[in-house]
Amino acid sequence: MNRLKTQWLRLIVHIGAWIPLAWIVADGFLNHLSAEPIREIILRTGKSALVLLVLSLACSPLNTLFGFRAALRVRRALGLYAFMYAAIHLIMFVGVDYLFDVELLRDAIGDKPYALVGLAAFIVLTPLALTSTKGWMKRLGQTWRKLHYGVYLAALLVIVHFLWLVKLDIREPLTFGALVALLLLVRVNWIRSWINRMRQTVKASAWKRAAKPNSSS
Repeated sequence: MNRLKTQWLRLIVHIGAWIPLAWIVADGFLNHLSAEPIREIILRTGKSALVLLVLSLACSPLNTLFGFRAALRVRRALGLYAFMYAAIHLIMFVGVDYLFDVELLRDAIGDKPYALVGLAAFIVLTPLALTSTKGWMKRLGQTWRKLHYGVYLAALLVIVHFLWLVKLDIREPLTFGALVALLLLVRVNWIRSWINRMRQTVKASAWKRAAKPNSSS
């Protein structure tokens, strides 16, 4: 029971991260993947990768803004699940849609800039996923932190990829872009310091208000 109290968020993340894939598989068996099932899978895995990536980026700001330290314990899992969906997304595009045909892929990248940007995002994410363990963190030291700031570059590339893909209704990719920009803003040192000072001030005021009845009695 005590373990469940401390690990509840991790459990939710692990279960929740597999739901989109299970849904795709179920829809495949039930023939609910639209008239273009491969495209449907590519779009859905891409969207899942983006959502999980943004959630992983939200972990540190949640701790900064609200002192929600539990979020930090699931940041790595969210990032790895995002990479998993990105890998499935790429494999479906390269292996299933284009059958690993180099000439077709070269033409697709030339004709569809969003494909090139998406590939660039995956290339940026790959070393981050490979070096996400504590062992790599110790080996790389301060370089590890600098390397993993690349996740914001990957997120921006994914949003551009999404933006160029949808072309017409750009409200959703712009919403994701605004979220990433906001999360990046919270990571700026002076803004983070100001937020921490405000949190301490609010906490101190709350303690004073709570202590007043006791002192008067």
